[in-house]
Amino acid sequence: MNSNIIFTDKQEPASLSNATFHKTTCPYCGVGCGVSTTVVNNKIVAVTGDEEHPSNFGRLCVKGSSLHETVADKGRILTPSVFGKPASWDEATTVVAEQFKQTIAEHGPDSVAFYVSGQILTEDYYIVNKLMKGFIGSANVDTNSRLCMASASVAHKRAFGEDVVPGCYEDLEQADVIFIVGSNPAYAHPIVYQRIVKAKEDNPNLKVVVIDPRATATSKNADLHIQLKPGTDAFYFNGLLAYLANNNGLDEEYIKEHCLGFDETLAAAKAQLPTLDSVAKACDVELKTLFQSYELFAQNKNVVSMFSMGINQSSSGVDKGNALINCHLASGKIGYPGAGPFSITGQPNAMGGREVGGLANQLAGHMHFENPNEIELVKRFWNAPKMAHKQGLKAVDMFDAVERGEIKAIWIIATNPVVSMPNANVVKEALTKCPLVVVSESYESAETINYADVVLPATTWGEKEGMVTSSERTISLQKSLVSAPGLAKNDWEIVTLVAQKMGFKDAFDYKDPHEIFTEHAALSGFDNLSAEENIVRSEDEYRVHRAFDISGLASISLDEYRNFTPTPWPINKENPYGVKRLFTQGVFATPTGKANLIPITAKLPQVAPTSSQMIMNTGRIRDQWHTMTRTGRVPKLMTHFAEPFIQVNAEDAKRLNVKDKELLQLDNLGSTYIGRALITDEQRVGEIFVPIHWNDSFSKSAKVSALINPITDALSGQPEFKQCPVEITAFNAKWAGYLVSTVPVSLNTDYWTVATIEQGVKYVLADKNELPFTKNNSEALLQAYYPDISDWVVLEDDKNHFLRIAGFHEDELICFFSACADAPIKYSTQFIEKQIGLKHDVKSRFKLLSALDSDGSLDVGEIICSCFQVGEKTIKDAIVSGDCSSVKALGEKLQCGTNCGSCIPELKEYFKV
Repeated sequence: MNSNIIFTDKQEPASLSNATFHKTTCPYCGVGCGVSTTVVNNKIVAVTGDEEHPSNFGRLCVKGSSLHETVADKGRILTPSVFGKPASWDEATTVVAEQFKQTIAEHGPDSVAFYVSGQILTEDYYIVNKLMKGFIGSANVDTNSRLCMASASVAHKRAFGEDVVPGCYEDLEQADVIFIVGSNPAYAHPIVYQRIVKAKEDNPNLKVVVIDPRATATSKNADLHIQLKPGTDAFYFNGLLAYLANNNGLDEEYIKEHCLGFDETLAAAKAQLPTLDSVAKACDVELKTLFQSYELFAQNKNVVSMFSMGINQSSSGVDKGNALINCHLASGKIGYPGAGPFSITGQPNAMGGREVGGLANQLAGHMHFENPNEIELVKRFWNAPKMAHKQGLKAVDMFDAVERGEIKAIWIIATNPVVSMPNANVVKEALTKCPLVVVSESYESAETINYADVVLPATTWGEKEGMVTSSERTISLQKSLVSAPGLAKNDWEIVTLVAQKMGFKDAFDYKDPHEIFTEHAALSGFDNLSAEENIVRSEDEYRVHRAFDISGLASISLDEYRNFTPTPWPINKENPYGVKRLFTQGVFATPTGKANLIPITAKLPQVAPTSSQMIMNTGRIRDQWHTMTRTGRVPKLMTHFAEPFIQVNAEDAKRLNVKDKELLQLDNLGSTYIGRALITDEQRVGEIFVPIHWNDSFSKSAKVSALINPITDALSGQPEFKQCPVEITAFNAKWAGYLVSTVPVSLNTDYWTVATIEQGVKYVLADKNELPFTKNNSEALLQAYYPDISDWVVLEDDKNHFLRIAGFHEDELICFFSACADAPIKYSTQFIEKQIGLKHDVKSRFKLLSALDSDGSLDVGEIICSCFQVGEKTIKDAIVSGDCSSVKALGEKLQCGTNCGSCIPELKEYFKV
């Protein structure tokens, strides 16, 4: 059992007499919410939503509302280390610089690489790309945005000529119909989802159509749910295009004036799927349901199609994105309020990273390697001595090259690839082989640091300063609010120090992120053609046209930078206050000025399941973020789902002889995932859903990425996370139990998972062997983990096959172990969690061993509302008593659903007949 769990620092009550108040931006998903913070004595003590920010207007989800609880010294990396030994910054950066220089001299520039993150700031991204692509001479710099947004990026470029999201969040509120495709925004983008919910309340005629193989919190609030066969999205949208053509749904004038490739695109769609019936069969949906959704798209002018990972994370994700965009172009539903395709971004700065060329196939300033003029333009602007002239290795290919020994030095920044990459155990092996692995990281619980030769302590949210760009192209500032702990430095600063020691001091002589940002802004407008000039330019014209242009910010002062008003790009001389919507005049960023419809032949996932396999879908849960290095330290964020799980249909569970809450095991690629079975009608038969968050720091055998086949889209390089065949079996534990403890320990069981609680940690345990603890040996066995405890109380019940052990030190309850031989046991740990760390006299100890409070008041059931810790039992009691007959009434009585609103879809389920 891993002892690397992080405890939350308790915020001491503080006087607000010396408080300061600051506005900043949330570091989680791509919604880009504004945050108002309160800082006292160098501590962030409170966060609320910024009511003036255009992304959220004061709303925050439960993760955002808990941000102040994640900024703490405990569990942080505070000092650089080199080959396992503490080092100064000068020593550490010298080692990195010299090792990179030596590797490049001996093996060439492509022997080194950077792998960075959609969570770093634009200025950090810019410096990494400038160093690699302009001064080292390789494009081997990629980002974990490859795992979430790469397919949408390529689809945008093919259709529009540039990676551009044309619309804004306001379009969701002005739409007549919203299609939500391959996305569960109720969990993944809660604030955008709440805007949709509010829009439906304000406009009862607004229709929401969800296209997703899985029934989700989002689909339960929809007017129509298309529960299609996994991977058939392109079949659906090709069918929609043909339907539009056959039912007067095309905008023929728009196609003629503003589009190319329509005839070929329609012919491809009709050739593959000649009838609506053939589309319905390909997608495995009822013809009536399919027809209803097509009618809604065709008969309404204002249609927004919001799409995300269910489209992108596929071996044909680019084609799926273009199939969707084709329908908007062919019907002219783009470029005006309430209409357009809308790619919702997974990470806080995935779009900012693409602006600076963060992906291996991109150049800074929305330029690309395909055009020699664009390479030359960036080279001239940077005065680059060794400009890269070809694309670098995309993420999966990059780590394959590390494994083969072709990349001999890799620098990983703010991401956790041994957890998040497909076939993750191979990534682990690759890093073990690599001669030099440098990791810039904030948290000790990031598993990747275990494979680093050099670890560099980095600042995190609240300590660093720089820009991020949201899904609707809005640039906002993340502010530095408190000083960094220990010796932690900003990512841009660390890379700059290394660049200077590699001999590039003049080009990397930055004093603050403001200087970097204004340089980035200047590059975005450098030799930029207008859209009109672009159409008539000659082929050898060295200037280029880019919709991305923030040159209006190239001369902003430091004070203007630090007080930046959130603004959507482009921001230039013509548009000093930004632009909400692009392509409003039907002029696109292509050489012709016209959009491209792309002929699509729809494809199924590359690997089909065998008769013994099921299709695994993966994704986020409501209260966690990525690999939990930040959110896993906050107790209330661990209460909605405290352990890894597997959602499975009742029919499949019966076949597997598994009951609800028993453990299931998944296997693929020689790796295993163990999770709690959640039997539900949300899954189609033969399909399961598994969360992405758990890893070796929080659970044994719950790293789902290790099971994912390293299959990627040929155009985007994005892995197919959504449709992976896996073997599934019952875990068949001999015993199960839990351990609540004030301190982390390391028990060797076949299954364990750990969650932070207010006074320590909670482990959930199971094993395939007989229970090793008995009344006679339990004290001796537990003594090894708790050497300071000599005061034990044991309760063994042979008839009911359970054992409970409590350990005390000076009357304080230090640990409580409970196990049952008839696995699984149904238990609530809420009472014990409240008792841990408290003093108990001898008289009360045996009562404690009942593990239940006498009146049941502390057992509120499974937590539904994380913000106010309202449980299922409390909610049901309020409904049964007659006090609450609506979600609104529950909020008034219990507060649930009144803060971030993320739990509202679940609250609504209690009122359905």
